[in-house]
Amino acid sequence: MPLFTLGLTSAAVAALATGLHIRAEYRGPRWQVYICKPLATTALLVLAVPSLSVHGPRYQLLIILGLAFSLMGDILLMLPRDRFLPGLVSFLFAHIVYSVAFTSGIPLGTAPWLLLPLLAATAPLLRLLWPGLGRLRVPVLIYSAAIIFMVWSAWGRGWHLQTLGTALVAGGATLFMISDALLALNRFQRPFHSAQALIMTSYVAAQATFALSVGLI
Repeated sequence: MPLFTLGLTSAAVAALATGLHIRAEYRGPRWQVYICKPLATTALLVLAVPSLSVHGPRYQLLIILGLAFSLMGDILLMLPRDRFLPGLVSFLFAHIVYSVAFTSGIPLGTAPWLLLPLLAATAPLLRLLWPGLGRLRVPVLIYSAAIIFMVWSAWGRGWHLQTLGTALVAGGATLFMISDALLALNRFQRPFHSAQALIMTSYVAAQATFALSVGLI
C-alpha cells in the first residue's frame, strides 16, 4: 500500500474510532469504548511508522515511542478497575519522550519567556484541584511539570524553526494540555456532561499533529 494511501487510511480509522468512542461513552455499548480508544491511538501510531521523516530517524523513533506510551496509558485509564496512577506514569513517560523529540536539533531552553503563560495557566488549576487530589498530589505535581516542559519544548521548537510541522506540533501540545486539564477537572473537581467529547477530541487531535509532524518540515 502506498504511503499516502496508508496515511489516509490511518487518519480515517483514527477519526472513525474517535467518533465511535465518544458515542459509546454517552450511549454505550461499553465494549465499544474499550476497543475504539486504543484503536484511535494505534491508527496514529501506524501513521507515524512508515512516514519518511524529515527530522531524522531519532525524531521519528521518539514520536513513535511517545505514541506507544500513550497507547499504554489509554488502556490503563479505561480499565474497569482504577488504574489512574499507572496510566499517569505511562503518559509521564510519553511527555518525557516527546520533550526529547521536540528539543532535538534546537538549543535547549529556547524562548524561556514562553514558560510564563504556561505557569500562569497551571498554577490556578492546581490550586483548584488540590483539595481533591489526596494521595495523588505529588504524582500530579510531577506530571504537571512534565507536561509544562513538553508544551514549552513544542512552543520553543515552533518559535525557533517556524515551519508548518513545528506550528502543528505547538498547537497539538497545547491541545494535549487542554485535554489533560479537562480530564483533571472532570475527575477531581466536578464531572460535566461534555467532558468525554471534549477530552477525546482534543487528545486525538493533539496526537495526530505529533504523528503528522514526522513527515512535515
